[in-house]
Amino acid sequence: MNKRAAALDALRGFAIITMILSGSIPFSGPASLPGWMYHAQLPPPDHAFNPNLPGITWVDLVFPFFLFAMGAAFPFALRKRIDQGVPLWKLSFQAIQRGFLLVVFALFLQHSKPYVLSGSPELFHWIIGLTGFVLLFLIYYRYPKSLNPKLVLAIKVVTGLGAVFLFTQLNYVKGSGFLLSRSDIIILVLANVALFGSIIWLFTRDNILMRLAVLAFLLAFRVTHNIEGSWTSFIWNLSPAREIYQFYFLQYLFIVLPGTIAGDIFYHLMKSESNQSTVEINSGSLSLFILCVVIIILNLIGLYSRQLTLNLVVNVFLLSGGILILKKQQLQLNEAYRKLFYWGLFWLMLGLTFESFEGGIKKDHSTLSYYLVTSGLAFFALIAFSIISDLWKKSKYISILIHNGQNPMIAYLSGSHIVMPLLAITGIGSVLDYLLINPWFGFLKGLIFTLLAAFVTSFFTKRNIFWRS
Repeated sequence: MNKRAAALDALRGFAIITMILSGSIPFSGPASLPGWMYHAQLPPPDHAFNPNLPGITWVDLVFPFFLFAMGAAFPFALRKRIDQGVPLWKLSFQAIQRGFLLVVFALFLQHSKPYVLSGSPELFHWIIGLTGFVLLFLIYYRYPKSLNPKLVLAIKVVTGLGAVFLFTQLNYVKGSGFLLSRSDIIILVLANVALFGSIIWLFTRDNILMRLAVLAFLLAFRVTHNIEGSWTSFIWNLSPAREIYQFYFLQYLFIVLPGTIAGDIFYHLMKSESNQSTVEINSGSLSLFILCVVIIILNLIGLYSRQLTLNLVVNVFLLSGGILILKKQQLQLNEAYRKLFYWGLFWLMLGLTFESFEGGIKKDHSTLSYYLVTSGLAFFALIAFSIISDLWKKSKYISILIHNGQNPMIAYLSGSHIVMPLLAITGIGSVLDYLLINPWFGFLKGLIFTLLAAFVTSFFTKRNIFWRS
């Protein structure tokens, strides 16, 4: 992919790395951290789920950013195929194929996690984790085009059947054998919205208004699905296999489809004939960069602390400042940034308008304001990463994010299936446990683990070893 799409890779990599970090932070004991270091609905010290507690933290941003980046990638993945003359029916079939492979990934990933096999994993369970990585490698590795396609297909099918057989022989914390209900929920949601989101983009690729109309109907389903006897309730609850598909998952299209709008903007930016030169860090670009970062941090603080009026007023002030910066400063890529900024403003302010709806913004159970606010913040994050990579040409400073974003499947499991088993088998993990003596040393342990996982993914990316669904 053209280097000018590095911002999308960086955003995706940032989402995955922070996702790993959020899952590596100690949850109990002397290493419990302040509430804003966890999901807002899982506050310390007992981390009991409280669905009535409104607010979001940085942990609640990582999954939406991941989904947003996926949506932004659709134009890059599909426009080229369309330009090559590939018919829409074939692209739609490939989208179904990709959705199926992501469901398989969600199932195999979860079935091979050591902590799903046992609450206190032993050597055998760690080996299963490493074995799971090898099996998934054989299925999802992007094989050289020189290899016979029939041989590649045979390797994938035999490996898949072997994996299912292996999992049927194992005992798990919750039941034994291979179960459709035992899947990685994040990847499962991703599979659903990847399928429907890509098909929606295919048929609305030149008509953003139609794409927004899809969201309008999705909103109607969300509002009316609880009405007993309604046809929307019937469709909402209709599923051939609830372990794999639920209409509820499609609500995350409120994040994916705005992401496709950002992807369209970036794609057309890449198609531009003008060759953008490096821009020194000046007051205009630096002001816009700082502003985008501050908007994200401000909303996390304001929504978590429930200073809603103050948060709204400061948002209006900062967003107005951003409009003035983009009007006064003639930055390269200015038109693209203006479009991204206005779309970010739209989704953020719409989300803040819905904030009081459904008891305040919450990730679990996710509220409409959660989808809209996080979509808006993702636009500002994308602008910030683009300023670094596309305007200042400083991609080397965020290369670890870009490498992980270019290889998301390996990045997602590098911690659970490579780093964690190796640390446990070598005994290094036990040494790191000594850091759990206080909260921030516990965070340091999680940070070390996260960096190791990120460097593992970077190792594969630098050697052009990629996984693709």
